Amino acid sequence: MNKITILIHCKDRPNIIASITNFIAINGGNIVYIDQHVDREQDIFFIRLESEFSSADFSVDAFKTLFKNALVEKFNMKWRIYSSDRKPKMAIFVSKYDHCLYDILGRYNSGELHLEIPFIISNHNDLKPIADSFKIPFYHIPVTKDTKEDAEQKQLELLEKFNVNFIVLARYMQIVSSKLISKYTNKIINIHHSFLPAFVGAKPYHSAHKRGVKIIGSTSHYVTEELDAGPIIEQDVAYVSHTHNIEDLIAKGRDLEKIVLANAIKLHTNRKVMVYNNKTVIFS
Repeated sequence: MNKITILIHCKDRPNIIASITNFIAINGGNIVYIDQHVDREQDIFFIRLESEFSSADFSVDAFKTLFKNALVEKFNMKWRIYSSDRKPKMAIFVSKYDHCLYDILGRYNSGELHLEIPFIISNHNDLKPIADSFKIPFYHIPVTKDTKEDAEQKQLELLEKFNVNFIVLARYMQIVSSKLISKYTNKIINIHHSFLPAFVGAKPYHSAHKRGVKIIGSTSHYVTEELDAGPIIEQDVAYVSHTHNIEDLIAKGRDLEKIVLANAIKLHTNRKVMVYNNKTVIFS
């Protein structure tokens, strides 16, 4: 059984859904999932479909060609078609914090994440033992003000060598360059606490504790050139009170970061995210 996922967005107009579903049926497909959304403000139509094809001679490439000729030009679609047989390759960038890395590798090792991890990159050597314990190649690429450009070139070479599809910054404490962002547009996922921009700096939880916050949170988003302002994929919060000290806030924050980042990875890997004008449409 061949299974594909189709993501489309275009200007809203009558007969789009009927045209797509009829095309799939005519070409021997059975739709097992369909969801759509219309952005009324911008008049944009979004749709996600999963279809199964039982024919032994089904070809994804041939289907893409037929789809393009029959529908893409007619509706002026922006579209992607993915085969479920191909696991996306995800590179992990880390620094010294280990909680997100442990969580991702644990989920990966248990088969929870439908992807491949060809390597881990870090600007420090501290987390190499973790990579070694999970038998994943680890590359130490130091980053300083003077070596940043060379370091980024080494990163790009590794990403290209292993045909990486997307990157996860699992608490990577470096600003990603525009060169890397342009090559992996909406394919670099970051995680941070949701105090930004209210509590900036090196110790946001200390600042939040002084203000007596009642909610802490975490946000995962795609990386853009504007720092921490990319399209949001996933968020979550936890309630706190005057009884919680700074260590409690940090612990709760790290738990949220792990969950939110893992969910963002799943949504991206399962092709459930569409980006349009710095906003996301997240399908169920």
